[in-house]
Amino acid sequence: MKKLNILGLCILFSVFTSVVFSQAKKNAENDTKEWRYEVEPVQTGSTGTYLVKVWSYSKKPNVAIEQAKKNAVHGIIFRGFGSKDRVEGKPALTNNPNLEMEKQEFFDDFFMDGGKYMKFVNVTGDGSVAAEDRLKVGKEYKIGVVVSINVTLLRKDLETAGIIKGFAAGF
Repeated sequence: MKKLNILGLCILFSVFTSVVFSQAKKNAENDTKEWRYEVEPVQTGSTGTYLVKVWSYSKKPNVAIEQAKKNAVHGIIFRGFGSKDRVEGKPALTNNPNLEMEKQEFFDDFFMDGGKYMKFVNVTGDGSVAAEDRLKVGKEYKIGVVVSINVTLLRKDLETAGIIKGFAAGF
């Protein structure tokens, strides 16, 4: 009887944990679907990379931190970023405002959790967020995370997949 109770508790705990994690994942996906973020340059990265700070929004700080990598890659592809201080801004990799909808299936797979976007982005330093980069805005947090994006590899991958045109395509 004791073994049965322990087994029952283990199953109940497992189900509860699964529900909690799936809800957290759903919240993260909802935050990302809205693509609410800001990108600003930090400094000039090494050749072929951008070093940027991504400000992500979420009700939970850890969700915003995780989504920063996804938001950074999305920003480089679709928005670009302006200049700040002495660091030059960069245009988006595409100038087609409808590209995300036209290639929705590709981008849904590309940006899924653990998707291909992860290949092009790294959180710099130890991944911790400085106190001044953790802001409470109403009922949610605005979290700033510094990331490095390998734009050369990202561009090449998108060109190979036929998502964006290469530099030579216009000639």
